[in-house]
Amino acid sequence: MTWRGVGVVSGWQVTASLCFYAIFAATAFVRESFGVSRTLVGVSLTATMAGYTACLFLTGAAVDGYGERPVMVLGLAALAAAMVGVALAPSFSLLLVALVVVGCAYATAMPATNRAVIVVAPAERRNLAMNVKQVGVTAGSGLGALLVTSAAGTRYGWRVGFGVAAVLAVVVAAVFATTYRGRAGSGDLSPPDLRGLAGLAGYRPLVAAGFFLGAAVFTTTGYVVLHLTESVGAAAAVGGLVLAGVQVTGSLGRLVGGSVADALPGSNARASARVLVVQALLAGVAFGGVVAAGTPATAGVAFAVLGLFILGFPGVYYACLTALVPDDQVGAATAGGQTALNLGGLTAPPVFGFLADTLSYDAGWTLLAGCTLVAGALLVGLARDEHA
Repeated sequence: MTWRGVGVVSGWQVTASLCFYAIFAATAFVRESFGVSRTLVGVSLTATMAGYTACLFLTGAAVDGYGERPVMVLGLAALAAAMVGVALAPSFSLLLVALVVVGCAYATAMPATNRAVIVVAPAERRNLAMNVKQVGVTAGSGLGALLVTSAAGTRYGWRVGFGVAAVLAVVVAAVFATTYRGRAGSGDLSPPDLRGLAGLAGYRPLVAAGFFLGAAVFTTTGYVVLHLTESVGAAAAVGGLVLAGVQVTGSLGRLVGGSVADALPGSNARASARVLVVQALLAGVAFGGVVAAGTPATAGVAFAVLGLFILGFPGVYYACLTALVPDDQVGAATAGGQTALNLGGLTAPPVFGFLADTLSYDAGWTLLAGCTLVAGALLVGLARDEHA
């Protein structure tokens, strides 16, 4: 168990997240290219999340049954194929089909990488290791934003960014296959024991909070660029830079959150829950800062602060989740937790887009502030449970 192994897993996560989150950075270009409303932009994000959510329990079962290594190799190869589909989609309807495939392929990520971290990380630093791996999500998302917005400024257009992502995914899948060994699974592909998971102390409130946190994080990622270009008058390239900056501060928030959780007394589950409560409350305040910002500069600062908390929570969330369940159920438990996050991500973007179309972006950001405060309230009991 070494930090080198954590680095290998994190590199896989960076690449997978670059592919998946590239579409979140392309919302303004999708709207312009296909002539769709803000609400339909939200539907495109929902299509991606629908594929992601639909395949989670299947991939979680595959991880527990066959081990994380084959699932990760095949998942990244499938993401490469889906990126080609997005790049070549001639119509909005076919783009939606390609985005569903993107989501299905990315469903391999969390169940497999969470198990991989448990396999390779030093036991006494598991919270930090989980957050280091989760930095791969924000790093990949930031790189995806830079890739797509930079490609949009060339004569080839934004679609070429997805072609580049496809090539990168193939290369990294090949490298990962030769450098990571992993741990074998049970050998059986069986349905997850949802009733048993639900009966574990703390699991249900954590999953419930995940719905509201997912609503906030996925909608924020999807609408940063559109908000900046349409509400405060920034250029699309500036929006891409701000989104990348949000990912940077989100990465910092994950590392700090993991380190704080490792340092707090009590069990890993309780310590992580206490950090999650603080992150949720501060995210609610930071959404208020986004509402108050009226210029590209102040909005950029507000989003950077928001990133510390709303993009800083997932590593702590997964550290808490994996601390609550036996190691041989991590794949299924992650599928449940990630499904809750994704259901929030499925529901909220179209609602946010509708509010932006009919009222204002400020109404949408206020809704997300409320979501994070509800999530924090749901986790107070777990944070105070000395037996967790």
